[in-house]
Amino acid sequence: MTSVLDSILLQNNFSTPEIRLIWSDENKVSKQLAVEVALAKIEGELGIIPKTAAQQIIEKAKVEHLNLLALQKESAQKRHSLIALIHALQELVGTEAGEYVHYGVTTQDIVDTGIMLQTKEAYDVIVQHSKALIQTVAALAQKHRSTLMMGRTHGIHAIPITFGVKLAIWLDELLRNHKRLRQLEFNEVFVGSISGAVGTYAAFDGRGIEVERLTLAELGLVVPNISWQPSRDRFSEFATTLGIYAGTLGKIGHELFTLMKTEINEIHEPFRKGEIGSSTMPQKRNPALIEGVASLTQPIFSDDSVILQSMLIDGERDAIHWRNEWVALPEITSYLDAQLVQLTYILSELEVNTVQMRKNLDIQGSLPYSERIMFKLGKVIGKQTAHELVYQAAMKAIENHDDFISLLYQEPTVSTHFSKETIQSWIVPENNIGENLAKVDDVVSTVQVYFRGD
Repeated sequence: MTSVLDSILLQNNFSTPEIRLIWSDENKVSKQLAVEVALAKIEGELGIIPKTAAQQIIEKAKVEHLNLLALQKESAQKRHSLIALIHALQELVGTEAGEYVHYGVTTQDIVDTGIMLQTKEAYDVIVQHSKALIQTVAALAQKHRSTLMMGRTHGIHAIPITFGVKLAIWLDELLRNHKRLRQLEFNEVFVGSISGAVGTYAAFDGRGIEVERLTLAELGLVVPNISWQPSRDRFSEFATTLGIYAGTLGKIGHELFTLMKTEINEIHEPFRKGEIGSSTMPQKRNPALIEGVASLTQPIFSDDSVILQSMLIDGERDAIHWRNEWVALPEITSYLDAQLVQLTYILSELEVNTVQMRKNLDIQGSLPYSERIMFKLGKVIGKQTAHELVYQAAMKAIENHDDFISLLYQEPTVSTHFSKETIQSWIVPENNIGENLAKVDDVVSTVQVYFRGD
């Protein structure tokens, strides 16, 4: 094993079968052959190469006709990433047709266009899995729209919220990430390259622009305005878009990790009978799936840095920088898709401990309602005066383990204007969530409308 993506034991924790297949050697070669086939087809139709040669290439250029181990051996001998495939294809089609294999293009054309086909294929899978996750979160937000829980800032109890609003905040962020993904298509990220040695079309005898346009149309890729061999910003845009998405997923994973801690105990990830949390502590039910989701963000961030460095191309082309894409693109797409699929499963089967959420809400008694009490008092005695009175009572209650409302009511300024029963009426949790429910409804509705038109 040289990578977790290659490990039979580990690969499903770090990737999905769909993405692994896309970055397999077989699919890589298949995509490169697809470019050679599309090129030959168009060149044959335009009379640039004989139609009979084009037909031979179209018929024979299939990955199942090739010996990948032989390609590996020749590639190592020639120290060239594509020449072995060109030679193998020439042998497959015969001497006469072989003269027209790879006609007019350079290695970079085939390699770049091939990896862009793989990237687009991975993108399509990720978009579908993103949609599935968003729909899962939307359903969960609706279900827990009114489920009361404690809001926390700086890790400390703040004021009440609902689990639905926490989910809706995630949902809104996930939708933004999905839109960023879709924007990649409008930004013409998925382009091909059929422009020759330094992007001048010099070997096409004045017909290179036409060949490129028709070949890329055949492959379903966008035609670039000009050669992008020394311009790797599109891969960086793709990678950083996935990196932002990974940041959201890592944040959600870490929050779920926190909520599942024994002392908090507000959620539990799905648990299957026979699952083992520890080899030495039989009682453990660890957040293994949640940790898996959260752990994949860091390597994606690191790979984004690698991809960004591929922009530092020397001259019209060099292999020092763009080879970074071969390392990072499979990893980024694999890790992100694993996050999407694993988180979708976790949330679709999530155990929400509503009883514990309410217990946690009540841990500090009436203290979490100090904000509302302050503003209610402030309407009569002034906000700043009310803040000072509430602050003093709250500090005493915390330090002396005393009842906050009783301490507050001991202040003459408070008892003169308000009955204790009135103050008690302000600390009903359901009446202290502001306009949470309306915002949950807004976000869920936005998601539903978006996907109806997607």
